[in-house]
Amino acid sequence: MKITGVIPARYQSSRFPGKPLAPICGRPMIWWVYQQASKVPGFDELCVATDSDRIYEACKELSIPVVMTKDTHPTGTDRLGEIAEKSDSDFFVNIQGDEPLIEPSVIRTIIDYKKAHPEVEVINTMTALEPDQDVTAPSIVKAAAAKNDDLLYLSRSPIPRSKKGLPVDYKRHLGLYGLSREALLFYAHADRGYLESIEDVEMLRFLENGYRIKILEVTSDSLGVDLPEDIEKVEKRMAELGYGR
Repeated sequence: MKITGVIPARYQSSRFPGKPLAPICGRPMIWWVYQQASKVPGFDELCVATDSDRIYEACKELSIPVVMTKDTHPTGTDRLGEIAEKSDSDFFVNIQGDEPLIEPSVIRTIIDYKKAHPEVEVINTMTALEPDQDVTAPSIVKAAAAKNDDLLYLSRSPIPRSKKGLPVDYKRHLGLYGLSREALLFYAHADRGYLESIEDVEMLRFLENGYRIKILEVTSDSLGVDLPEDIEKVEKRMAELGYGR
């Protein structure tokens, strides 16, 4: 089984243009993400996928493998679909380009599960919602899963909803997931469904078309970068962890 890790990175962002190239402790953010992902044993290939000349050239200068993709992809999964069409890999792991502190062990969870269960085509991850995170925030996708780790639903609304005030252990969907080549090719050529259009959540395209998705709960202390002010938080965490010493 050939496994490829892909870090989608686009320059245009409504909230943080040029985010993959934002400097963190003297290095572009995409460099940090690649360094973390490159520590993961199990990848046969690892690359950045972008539609930006600036990101492409920066990766070349930093000796990071990079592939130029179309600038018409509406989602990162569509970008992976283009990579899959040109690749002979069997399985692809999507690694968010704005997670400079992503733990290699968390990425490895997907690879290990796929090797243990080669028949599974779509693997997602989730983690517990932190106490300071707003469960009503639409930017946080919440997950509901069955006891056998099958994904039941993803929503930008709080799910499940406690009718009688019982405590809820909310789970946050992570942008770290693995897809078979066949699943990616399906996604790249399938239309958006009713639920995906409403929620604007990519993985719902698979659920709406009968795909079985396994979602693994992981423990992650990674800090994502959504806004420019998040850079300072990441640099502080890096200092605490001894990065660059």
